[in-house]
Amino acid sequence: MEYHHLETVIGLEIHVQLKTKTKLFSSVDNHSQGAGSNTLISAIDLGHPGTLPSLNAQALHYAARIGLALNCKINSPTFFDRKHYIYPDLPKGYQISQFDVPVAEDGYLSFEIPGGDREVAKIHIERAHLEEDAAKNVHRDGKTLVDFNRAGTPLVEIVTKPDFRTPLEAKLFLQELRRIMRYIGVSDADMEKGHMRCDANISLRPVDDNGVPVAQLFYPKTEVKNMNSFRAVERALHYEIKRQYELWETNSPPSVTTTRGWNDEKQKTEMQRTKEEAADYRFMREPDIPPTDMAAITETEKNLLPELPAARRLRFVDQLGFKHEDAIILADDPALADFAEATLSELYAWVASLPNEGTAVEIAENKKDELVRLATTWVSNRLLGLMSSMSIDIRIIRITPENMAEFLTLVYQNKLNNKTGTLVLETMLEDGTSPAQIMNNLGMNPIDDAVQLEIIIHEVLRSFPEQVEEYKAGKLALLAFFIGMVQKKTQGNADPKQTKELLQKLLD
Repeated sequence: MEYHHLETVIGLEIHVQLKTKTKLFSSVDNHSQGAGSNTLISAIDLGHPGTLPSLNAQALHYAARIGLALNCKINSPTFFDRKHYIYPDLPKGYQISQFDVPVAEDGYLSFEIPGGDREVAKIHIERAHLEEDAAKNVHRDGKTLVDFNRAGTPLVEIVTKPDFRTPLEAKLFLQELRRIMRYIGVSDADMEKGHMRCDANISLRPVDDNGVPVAQLFYPKTEVKNMNSFRAVERALHYEIKRQYELWETNSPPSVTTTRGWNDEKQKTEMQRTKEEAADYRFMREPDIPPTDMAAITETEKNLLPELPAARRLRFVDQLGFKHEDAIILADDPALADFAEATLSELYAWVASLPNEGTAVEIAENKKDELVRLATTWVSNRLLGLMSSMSIDIRIIRITPENMAEFLTLVYQNKLNNKTGTLVLETMLEDGTSPAQIMNNLGMNPIDDAVQLEIIIHEVLRSFPEQVEEYKAGKLALLAFFIGMVQKKTQGNADPKQTKELLQKLLD
């Protein structure tokens, strides 16, 4: 049958490094980042004869938590296996992993695809299994050195079905997966630091005009490695699609499964080797680890599973009143989401403490849109922008949600404008002082007394008689000029709303 289209088929294999206190099978500290080479090792990590692995219970809990977050079935009992291969970074000659009975399998993850052919993608999870990490090879001066600090680090490998059709879908999936790992607290999932590593399997296949595969279901795939960022994953897959498409165009599609590495400097994939199959690894049951009952662990983790990113984004829109695009920003990080939600709650209480504003419940009903818009402007735009420029993480921020709400209340009362508010917020980030105290220290005493403000406005108008005549002649745009002059004379302390009203009254 003649084919008219080539469809991209992509599956991902993701290794998530768990942030347990110790390694998977030994009591050695699991936090090797920054440690000297070969300082966090033990006889178990080095595979010395006579040593026995001792399974980390916390890693089992984390693996079950990941499985539940990905809507998987948790297997009980689960088994460990030996995966044999010879490589300098594997001193035992085998890796303790899981083969036919992983901790979790048959799950899925749904996520939004903005601007894509399908608004929501549902990617099926084939399995999620526990395994130990290998050591790290360091190539230097023509020699290969081995750092065993990473050996034995607990990993959960997540294997998807080949459900992706575009590189964008693969990138967005990984970003959502990172959010989930951070929300459930099992990993920092930072690709740049190696906490989350991704291999992509990609192939093309001919389909007819109806999108139905022609001839065989799948063709030999290419596994792409060495991608250490979301952008690298997307770019590597785009490159492979183009490369494989050109092979199909010359009637020489890939005939064997291969492994290629992504060269970020050259922006291309490079041939590494033909891919091993499962039979090459000679899997066998790990005799030193008995079958592991997961029933009690699964029940415990079901009760501890927190609200996940997708559910929080939806609640931020439906219940709290944030716009969809703002909810995406604020719910991206669990710490930021907690801060934003607590700030909004405190803001209702602060505004309710003002005269004639009503109760917090009434304010949440009647002024919800205004206050949510205020919080969005200053938290997701101004605060995050200042934090980025000052290299401050939300987890170490010195501003409390209560102080942030107090600050927003001052903006709400027009006691702070964009300029003075930015100055106060920046100072709050630096020393954690309350906004009222900062305003007092900086001499920002709002001028809201009508008599005092009217005297200042008269002085400004007397200084610009020509502009006053032009305004009266119909050049109403000069009102903004007069407001600016009043703010300049008061060093930004004049109430903008009251200033505008008094100016219009005196000029008219």
